Formats: sequence, C-alpha cells, structure tokens
Amino acid sequence: MTQYIIRRIFWAIPVLFMVILVTFVMARALPGGPFDFAGDRSLPESVRKNLARKYNLDDPLAVQFAKYMADVLRGDLGPSFRSRSQTVNDILAQSFPISFQLGILSIILGLLIGIPAGVVAAINHNGFLDYFSSFIAILGVSIPNIVLGPFLIWLVGLKLGWLPVARWGADYTEFYFGIIPPLTSVDFWTHAILPTITIGTGLSAGIARLTRASLLQVIREDYIRTARAKGLPSWAVIFIHALKNALIPVVTILGPMFAAVVTGSFVVEQIFGLPGMGRHFVQSVTNRDYPVVLGASLVYAVLLVLANLFVDIAYAFLDPRIRYD
Repeated sequence: MTQYIIRRIFWAIPVLFMVILVTFVMARALPGGPFDFAGDRSLPESVRKNLARKYNLDDPLAVQFAKYMADVLRGDLGPSFRSRSQTVNDILAQSFPISFQLGILSIILGLLIGIPAGVVAAINHNGFLDYFSSFIAILGVSIPNIVLGPFLIWLVGLKLGWLPVARWGADYTEFYFGIIPPLTSVDFWTHAILPTITIGTGLSAGIARLTRASLLQVIREDYIRTARAKGLPSWAVIFIHALKNALIPVVTILGPMFAAVVTGSFVVEQIFGLPGMGRHFVQSVTNRDYPVVLGASLVYAVLLVLANLFVDIAYAFLDPRIRYD
C-alpha cells in the first residue's frame, strides 16, 4: 500500500504540470487583458505597457511560463493583477478555508441523509418507502441551489427569524490549522446551517439514488443469499455484508464531488455572501487576473488528485478482494 501511494504521488506531478500548462495557455488565449480597463475607464496605452512590463507580460509566453513555474516551485503563486495589495497566496489563504468547510459539511450532510435513504429504498424495493424516497431524491436533484438558497433565506431567515442569512460565522484566523473551525462556536454553526443545507440536500439526493441502485445489485449476489441461508438477521445481512460493497460506487463519486463542491460553490457563496474561493475564481476569469485563475485551478487539481487517491485507498478497506501491490 505504501509503495502504491508513493507511485501515485509521483504520477501526480506530471498531471499537475499539465493542468498548470493548459490553464496558463488557455487563460492567455482569452480575448482582452488584465489591464484593458480600470473600473469603467479604459487605461491609457502607456499605463498598460508599464503594467505589462512590471508583471513580465511583455515577455514571450514560454519565458512567462518558465518564470511562473519557478515561482510555483518556491510556493509563490504570484501577485493578483486586480487586488494589487494582495498576493494569490493571501487570497487563497483567506477564501479556501471557507470553501473547504462548506464542502466538508455539505458532503457529511449528504452522506448522513443519502445513505440511509438509499438503504431504506433498497430494502423496501417497489414499496411505498422506495417510491417515496425516490420521489424525494428526484425532487432534491431537480431543485437548483439558486432556487433552494433564496427560499431558505426567505423562510428560515426572514419569515421565521431562526438563523442569519448571510456571511460565515467566526473569523478564519480562529480555525485550527486554518481550515477546521472551533466546533463549539455557536456563531459558526448558526451561519453554516443554511448554506450547508442548500448544497447538502442536492448531494444527498444523488447519493441516495446511487446507494439504492448499488445495494439492489449487491443483495442479489450469491454471498448475500448464503448469508441469509445461514440464518443471519436481515439487519446483519444488509449492514455488515451488503452495504460495505454497495458503498464502493458512492465512494467513487466522493472524490470529484468533494473537489467540485469546495471550488465550485460559487452560486451558494454569492447567495449567502460567503467570502469563499469560488467567487474569486469566477471574478478572476472575468477580470483576466491570470495568477488567481492559475492558483485556483492548481488548488482544484491538487484536491482532485488527493481525493481520488483517498478513494482508491478506501476501496481496499471496503472490498478485501482489492489489493494494491
């Protein structure tokens, strides 16, 4: 297992390199430049040339890429062209913990709702609970975040006045290791509930449907019939023998799901006024802020590589037939 993990880490190096290269080329292939406009005004040509010279944008593309890679290897993601008082490292250090926490909480909620719902639906196949769970799952998939978020704000925040409707509780500087919030903070939890439900319910619907389909396939296997023939109670057959293997497809989607939720929750971050990474990423594309685009893409790629590695490792624990040499 250790050798497999080391090999995967080494294979991640060319993957990350290609992500940086493709993103670097495509970002600069977009029409327009980072200094074409300053607010609503067009910058003078002399000012644009001076800014381009300052940030080495007048160098050949290959030279720019070589300089950027040298900075990345030193851990420096460069300055932001728009937020010139901040570097990309500063922006990501401030915004990534928010997106990370939102993604983790949303996936946990999705698993807590989706797996039990999928198990109940599979056990009661073609029964009332199966149809009801499937209906709720389809409803959850069908309602987009841009509709569910404002509805929760109106109902829970404004109409009932139970929870705050915007921002993110607690200062990120209080988080342990920069990403783990103080779990006893009431301020954090009251602010986190609504955006977590907004994303988590949609995730739970997909997880429930996948768990149901996978479990229905597993319970028809020979070893499940053997376990039933031995006289094991139904709960033991389902939760000890069947569910473990049925979770393999669920675990498979958790890797890319986690990376996508962490970096792609721009809509929810906008609705609830969260200072997360998704907002900076979208704005950086619009503003042609190349270093922020590259930095956010690199973070996404690293998360995706690590999440997929975790998924592969989890396979070995869920299915004893899987071994990595």
